[in-house]
Amino acid sequence: MPRISIVIPCLQEEGYIEGTVRQFGRLSVPHEIIVSDGGSKDRTVELAQAIADKVIVKNDPHPIPARQRNDGAKEARGEFLCFTDSSVRIPDIEKFFERALSKFALDPKLVAITGPQNIFPEIETFWDKLFLGIQNQLIRFQNNLLHRGAGTGKFMLMRREAFERIHGFDESLVAAEDLNLYMRLSKLGKTRYCADQAILYPGRREHGLGWPKLLYIWVGNVIWVWIFGHTWVKEWKPVR
Repeated sequence: MPRISIVIPCLQEEGYIEGTVRQFGRLSVPHEIIVSDGGSKDRTVELAQAIADKVIVKNDPHPIPARQRNDGAKEARGEFLCFTDSSVRIPDIEKFFERALSKFALDPKLVAITGPQNIFPEIETFWDKLFLGIQNQLIRFQNNLLHRGAGTGKFMLMRREAFERIHGFDESLVAAEDLNLYMRLSKLGKTRYCADQAILYPGRREHGLGWPKLLYIWVGNVIWVWIFGHTWVKEWKPVR
């Protein structure tokens, strides 16, 4: 049985999905890779089927990450669920997961962890460093000090039992489903932001929309989820 089930939601990701899946080939801990596609029209599914353990394909007219992640989790057999995005890169992936699993082994009350997200160094801007640095510290504050969980969809690792107890992601949320999930997980046990569990990604939304517009959307969604339990945007369009 795999120790970790890695669930990757994707849509129109032929440029990234192969590299994302292949990086887990360097991982020695027993694992399985589940790609959950929302209806890609490019070569995403073809590429994923050649290298992933399972590929779930649904031609969803309105695909949302929450539903795709839940679909992947339903097929998972691992003790731990790892949710990551289809363009994420994990430096030194073997040590990354060794550190992560050791945290759960040392603390039976720990139910989920997340970590810093940073844009690829070769394209990172000053504003990326500033605003992602602030966001990372806010996630740290919510988990480690406020004890009101917050997660980032680019890296979420949790005990499968805890995920199932709260019935997974809320599929009524088109965005901020990661924040909502960790808020609910933190009622079961500890959620932690771990500074040594950093991932890299291309920052397509940040660079495509621009930071002013993106911050406006992010802050609005977070406030709405906290107060009303749902997002204020009706659709979360992929940026490719």
